[in-house]
Amino acid sequence: MNTPPSSGALSRRDALRLGALSLAGLAYSGPGRAFAQTKPPTAKAVIQIWMWGGPSHLDTFDPKPDAGHDYCGPFDKVIPTNVDGIQINEHLPLLAQQADKYAIIRSMTHGVNAHETASYLVQTGQMPGRLVYPSVGAVVSAFKGYDHGYTGVVPPYVVLTELQGRFSEAGFMGQRYKPFATGGDPNKNPFVVEGIIAEGVSDKRQLARRELLGQLDALGKAMPGNPHFEQYDRAGDEAYALMFGEAKELFDLSREPEDLRDRYGRNTFGQCCLMARRLVETGVPYVTINYRGWDTHKQHFEIMKRKLPEMDQGMATLLQDLSERGLLDSTIVWWSGEFGRSPKVLWESPWNGGRSHYGNCFSALLAGGGIQGGRVVGASDAKGEEVAERPVYPVDLIGTLYGLLGIDPEAPLPNPRGLDVKVLSGGEDQKRGGLLTEIV
Repeated sequence: MNTPPSSGALSRRDALRLGALSLAGLAYSGPGRAFAQTKPPTAKAVIQIWMWGGPSHLDTFDPKPDAGHDYCGPFDKVIPTNVDGIQINEHLPLLAQQADKYAIIRSMTHGVNAHETASYLVQTGQMPGRLVYPSVGAVVSAFKGYDHGYTGVVPPYVVLTELQGRFSEAGFMGQRYKPFATGGDPNKNPFVVEGIIAEGVSDKRQLARRELLGQLDALGKAMPGNPHFEQYDRAGDEAYALMFGEAKELFDLSREPEDLRDRYGRNTFGQCCLMARRLVETGVPYVTINYRGWDTHKQHFEIMKRKLPEMDQGMATLLQDLSERGLLDSTIVWWSGEFGRSPKVLWESPWNGGRSHYGNCFSALLAGGGIQGGRVVGASDAKGEEVAERPVYPVDLIGTLYGLLGIDPEAPLPNPRGLDVKVLSGGEDQKRGGLLTEIV
C-alpha cells in the first residue's frame, strides 16, 4: 500500500504550521491550560454523524487487506481515493471521491469497551466521575446559542432523530441545553417531527385543541400572574410557534429538489443528512445524526453489505452539497462512534462472523470548518489492533473542535447549581496526545 501523505517527512509548510500551532490560533497544553486566540475561529456549526454502536475501522477508513481472512473476512479489497496514497474500503466508492475534503484519524484510542462509558468519554472528553459533564453539542449550544445571540426558529442543538439514552447530553448544565430530538422519519412525506407536528392532525384541529384547552384552564384563570403558570404559557407559545411558524417549513423536505433527495438516498440516514444541511444552512450551530445499526456482534459482514452503501451515499452527498453551497468551510462534519469493532472476526457460534466492542484503536473522520482534507493522522498496526503512531484521545479531538469554533477551554460552563467548572476542566489525569495540529 502507498504511504498516506501525512505519514512521511514533514514539508516546510507543515513544519511551520506545527511550529505556529495554527489550530485557529490556539496554544494548548491540555484541558484547562493556556489558551490564546490569535485569529478568528473558522467554524460556525458542527454536524456530528454518531455511528451508534461503534463502526469497524477495518471495514471503513482503515482497511488491512494483508491481515488475512480472520481479520478482513470477505472485505479484502481496498480502493484508491482521489488523494494519492489514501485507500479505504471498497464499499465506499463515493466517499473515495471526496477524500480531498476530509481527514482520517486512524489512531483514536481510549481502551473502554462498554457502550455507556465510551459514549460519554468520546462526547465529553471526560471519564465518568462525580459530575455528569455536558456533551460537545450542549457546550456548543451554550456558547453559540441563545446566550450569544442565536435567533433560529428551532433550538440550537438538534438531534436527528432520537436521543441515544446513554447519558444526559446536557449534564450538570441543565435542561436549557438539552438537545431537541425530532423523532419521526425524514424519509417519510411529510417529515412528522414529534412534538411539533402531529401525524394526521390538521393545523385547524390543532389550534381548536389549544383553544379548548385554554377554555378548560380554570386554575390559570383563577390565579393570573402566577410565575409558574406564566412559564408554562411561554413554553406553550414557543411550541405552537414551532408547529405553525417557520420551523414547519424548515422540516419540510419536499421543498428540496427530488433529484437531490435521490442523491442523498431515499432512506432515513440519507434524508437525515439532507435535513442536517438544511438546519446548519439556517444557522443551527449543532446537529447530531444518531445513526443506528453498527453494533454488529453477529453476522457483521452481511449487515455491512447493506449499511456501507447507505452511509457512503448519504455522507458523500452531504460533503459535496455543503461544499457546493459554500457551507463546508464553516461547518465541521465529525464522523465517529464510541469505539471500533474487534479486528479479529468472531467466526464461531453464536457470533457467526461478528465483531465485538473495541476501544484500543479505532477511526474517526473530520471535514470542513478549517480541517485540512486529504490527510491521515496516526496509524494502527498491521492488523488494526493497537495504535502504532500518534495516539489521539477523545479530549484531543474535542479540544480541536472547540478551537475551530472559538470556544475557550477555560471559559466557565453555565449551570443552575453555581458550579465553578470550565469547558475542559477536570480529567487532568487522562492521557492525551495533543491537539490535531496536523490537519488545521
